[in-house]
Amino acid sequence: MTAPEEEEKERRGIQSIEVGGQLLVALADSGSAMSLKQLAEAAHMTPAKAHPYLVSFGKLSLVTQDPVSARYGLGALALRMGLAGLRQLSPVRLGMTAAVGLEQRIHYTVALAVWGNAGPTVIHLEESSHPIHMNLRPGTVMALSTAMGRVFAAYLPAKRIERFIEESMHPHAFPHIIGNVCSWLDMQPALQEVREHGMARAQGQPIAGVSAFAAPVFDHNGDIVMVISAIGPTGGFDPDWEGEIASVLREVAGSISAQLGFSASTQRG
Repeated sequence: MTAPEEEEKERRGIQSIEVGGQLLVALADSGSAMSLKQLAEAAHMTPAKAHPYLVSFGKLSLVTQDPVSARYGLGALALRMGLAGLRQLSPVRLGMTAAVGLEQRIHYTVALAVWGNAGPTVIHLEESSHPIHMNLRPGTVMALSTAMGRVFAAYLPAKRIERFIEESMHPHAFPHIIGNVCSWLDMQPALQEVREHGMARAQGQPIAGVSAFAAPVFDHNGDIVMVISAIGPTGGFDPDWEGEIASVLREVAGSISAQLGFSASTQRG
């Protein structure tokens, strides 16, 4: 047997499972109970073909059928599997893996930040050959006026950010924050821009000579868990909202969120 034949043998699966699995995919994508006809159409099969699969899935508790409406939904085992999968996922681990690929695509420094006790805190850097003239390293705390900070401010609960700003106004609160402290009222136009574009942009401000895009990563509850940012010297950094840097960053952040179980319907307002 040749090498390609050996490889094909190892990848060969059970076609009936793959076919029936489309019904589970349809239910997961729908997010609500579906009739037999709707499920069959979504899985590109006839109701007669779909029904036996659903009976078997029901016996395994992968699907459940409402006795009144006869609509199908995900069963107890499917929910247990989903929760188990989410527990095994680490936003930071996924982000660090994604940061490597992102830097190789855009050739700018990629930073990951989480919300810490002192605010937006850098936890990982994937440095590029484009030098940035700022003291950025894991553990660096960014102000809310930076791109990373504005993303957190736009998607974390408003009361939490207001309280953080009040505490930050104290002259000895967080002396090592990079960037300027802004008032909650002054930030509103910038936060609205973040929500409109799904990301934040900095062009030489508040850090001279440094530009950045920053995008949110959400979990399955729709909560922001991390921010991923592309950072580079302002000269040569494409600031277009639909340019390559912004588009690739938006794609990568969306991919991490999807792996964490996020869908737009779960995002908190």
